[in-house]
Amino acid sequence: MDIALPGEGGRIRYRLVGQPAQPVIGARFSRIAYAAAHVVADPLAMTDPWSHPAVDWERTMAFRHHLWRLGFRIAEAMDTAQRGMGVDWTNARELIRRSIAEARTVEGADLASGAGTDHLAPSAARTLDDVIAAYEEQFDFIEGLGGKAIMMASRALAAVAKGPDD
Repeated sequence: MDIALPGEGGRIRYRLVGQPAQPVIGARFSRIAYAAAHVVADPLAMTDPWSHPAVDWERTMAFRHHLWRLGFRIAEAMDTAQRGMGVDWTNARELIRRSIAEARTVEGADLASGAGTDHLAPSAARTLDDVIAAYEEQFDFIEGLGGKAIMMASRALAAVAKGPDD
């Protein structure tokens, strides 16, 4: 098996030796496990990964297929995997859109996507209604694609909340 590694002036081909371990395909779990799958960056892209991440979409989707083959469900665009670490709401929307479309091509694939308030500027979060509207925007996007949403924590909510009832 050959892999492509980043190198000066492009990619370097490297031949792996030995036999890779073969996963048990379709193994049954006694619990439902969602993997917070990471995106695969394009290591050759000339960009600042914190402000303009360059995602290798082909490899990113291939990784999701790998996880589905192992029996995982996927929790997409979660704060534990991408959000806040270079993937903003604009990029998360593209990731969610692609992943939902890809999940439809895989029998038994299960995918849920993170919905939060990370697109809401801190100065714009003045009331609970602002936070609710931000959540609704992300929920509407995910559900509008036929996806399932997972409600994530919100710094904006923590900033405007007056007490535990909020």
